[in-house]
Parts: sequence; C-alpha cells; structure tokens
Amino acid sequence: MSVSTAAVDQSICAPLPVLGADVTVPLVTGGDVTYAALDYAASAPALQRVWDDVAAYAPYYGSVHRGAGYLSQLSTDLFEASRVTVAEFLGCRADDQVVFTRSTTDSLNLLAAALPADCQVFVFETEHHASLLPWRDARVSYLDAPRTPEQAVATLERALADREPHGPALVCVTGASNVTGELWPVKELAAAAHAHGARIVLDAAQLAPHHPVDIAELDVDWVAFSGHKLYAPFGSGVLAGRTDWLRDAEPYLAGGGASRKVARRADGGVDVEWHTNAARHEAGSPNVIGVYSIAAACKALTEAGFDRLVAREQQLVTRVREGLADVPEVKVLSLFGDDAPRVGVISFVVEGWNSSHFAAALSAEYGIGVRDGLFCAHPLVRTLLGSEPQDPGECGAPEAAPGERSLNAIRVSFGAGTPDEHIDRFLGAVRELVATGARWTYRTEDGRCVPDRGAAQV
Repeated sequence: MSVSTAAVDQSICAPLPVLGADVTVPLVTGGDVTYAALDYAASAPALQRVWDDVAAYAPYYGSVHRGAGYLSQLSTDLFEASRVTVAEFLGCRADDQVVFTRSTTDSLNLLAAALPADCQVFVFETEHHASLLPWRDARVSYLDAPRTPEQAVATLERALADREPHGPALVCVTGASNVTGELWPVKELAAAAHAHGARIVLDAAQLAPHHPVDIAELDVDWVAFSGHKLYAPFGSGVLAGRTDWLRDAEPYLAGGGASRKVARRADGGVDVEWHTNAARHEAGSPNVIGVYSIAAACKALTEAGFDRLVAREQQLVTRVREGLADVPEVKVLSLFGDDAPRVGVISFVVEGWNSSHFAAALSAEYGIGVRDGLFCAHPLVRTLLGSEPQDPGECGAPEAAPGERSLNAIRVSFGAGTPDEHIDRFLGAVRELVATGARWTYRTEDGRCVPDRGAAQV
C-alpha cells in the first residue's frame, strides 16, 4: 500500500522550502518583519516537502499493528516502510535494528536501560545533557574536554586501557557539537573503542541534519537522533544499531505491542513473552505521523543531495564567522580552533553584554530568533567561558563589564532552509547593537528576558 504525495522541486540553488518562511512578527520599535529563524539547533522548521507528505497521508490515518481494516493496514505498512527508509538513510548494516522513540534523549535513555550488567560508560564532559546524563545507573567515567580531535582520541584510549575490570563498556560521543558546531572524530573514536573491546553510540542530533551519517562506514554500534532537528515535526526520534543488547534487555516500556503473549498463571500471576525485534521497546500505539515525517525528511534530504547541501551550508558558516570576526567585541566559542570543520551552529559572547539581553534585542528589535544560555550543555559552555555555576542575574543590565567573563552565551544556528537574507540581517543587527546599543530596555519575566514596555524607549 502507498500514499501518493505531491512532487516537490528539490533544486537547492535556493534554500529548501520550509514552513514559516513568510511568517511576520511585530517589532517592539514598530512595524512587522519577516521572522528570521536562526535557532535550528533547538528545532529546525519543517520542510515543506515533509508537511505535504504528512498532509497527503493524514486522511488515511489509522491504528498501527492493531487493526484489520484498510486504513490500519495502510498505516502499518507506512510505519514499517518508514523504518526501512530510516535504515537506508543511516546506512544500517543488514542485522541492525531501527527503534522509534520520542527524541534523541529518549533514544539514549533507552540504550542506558539496556546496558549489560557491570557496563562502564565513557562520556566527554562536552556532551549535550541528552548524552551526558542517562547513564546515572551505570559506572560512568566523565572525560575532560579535549582541545583537539587527536587529544579526544588519545584521552579515550587511555581511559579505556585503564578501566578495571575489563568488562563491557560503552562510549557515548556527539557527531557535531550543539554549542560550537565542531565535528568530532567519530570514526577514529569508534576505532579506539573497538580496539579496547568497547562499543560506541553516536549522538547524531546535530550531525544528521547537516551531514550524511553512515553507520557502517563510521563503524559505530548505535546512532541516535531526533526528528525535530531533521526538519520533521511531531516528536519522534530514532535509535538504530546493534540488536543484541536491546534484545536481551527488559522492555523499555511494558505494555501492548511489546508483548507477544500474556497469560495468567495458576498462582494468579502473569507470564509474558516479549518481542525480540524493535517492537520490544515500542510499547503503546506508535506515533505514526511522527515516524512518517522522519522518513519524509530522510527522503527529502537524500534527494536534495548532501554534497550540495553541505557546500551551501559551509558558505553560510564562512559568512557568519567572517562577519562576527569583524566585530572586535564578539568572541566565538571553540574547542578545536578556527580551522576545525563544523556545521551551522556557532556560539559567541559579546564583551560587556548580558547574553540574554542581546538575544532579546535581536528578537524584539530585528525579528531574529537565536538561543541564549548554556544550551543544555552546561559543563561544556562553562569550560569554554571559564566560568563557574552561578545565577545569570537580571537581563536588563549587562552582567559582564568590558574584559569580564560572560555567564552564558548566544547561539546562532541554521541549515538547509536558511535564506541568505537572514544571515545578512543577523550580521547587520549584531554590528548595529554593538555599535549603538539596544533601542529598548529589557527585564526578566518568568525567567525570560523581554522588552520592558512600561519603560521609556532608549
């Protein structure tokens, strides 16, 4: 069974069409402007192609693995075909398994629940909290932030060689930092892990939307990513890779769909026979809309051609980095240095500015959406800023005087749907804010920095 969808022009001479490209937002200074979404690292806008595909399927929506009716059968076929599409997108090996989850966080918590007894986990402090925190029930070794890719590999090799006892081990590493955008030496880290009898899981949340990810070529054991970073809405994620640890673990969730047979015993208890395939960890009615949207995004990116997408994005990365370098007050954060390859994720601080204040001004006065804070990667950002944990203070007054350290940072992120005009507007706004200051005053409200409409305009 299949659902017909509208053909979409996949030319990438221009950005890929995304929802919200024509949305206008009000400015605190008066008037409206087309919104510049530059927070792709948090949630990328949905590709128009994905939305069209989901809209074409929506009238045929039905239960998955649950019904004999035509729509249920069609939805089941669509759900399982999406699993095949994702496996192809990730270059899965023949015996790999694709498990659908809610997000990268959910995927890595699932894997954490499936660790064999006495497994030791190795994770760099530079990880996003989604890959830093799920291992609390295991023996965890947190590794210091490396300053070069070579140092990352050497640090891991030493840690693995020194582990006692020499039992099962798992390495968790990001493919691209959600703070600096820098690419990590995944293939080399995988080789180091395997040389010391360990397995490795790749957090590809920031990598998969920007670069091809091939499990077999990278030789990683598992890959985790989220649909909402991959231009697909509806709250779905993926954990793909080796089957044995997942097959041997208790189901992540107990319930319908995960069980093959349930029977009462004579003593009043219940006997359960669990599935051994991906269904073992997909209890409950699955999010078929979310899963199909991921598959649609995988197809759209593949058809657009990653070589061309990467080439265009690198042009944008270069433009942003060069533009920020022209503003002396701006410091771009980096682990591996200016020459490190990276995706469209760049974090920076502005001398003398409260980062929340600066981000709020970009939004309120220029219609530009960026992120400020510690980006759910607190240890990494604090390492880069050289600061200790503390409250950021009020947004209405700069927390850092010239030459002092900022307590948080600003992140601009972009991708396949970003038009050149948004980059130009962002760089112009940064230059203007630094040169002339904000045109409005700002205050903290419910933990957010917002324009103080009760105060006089600056």
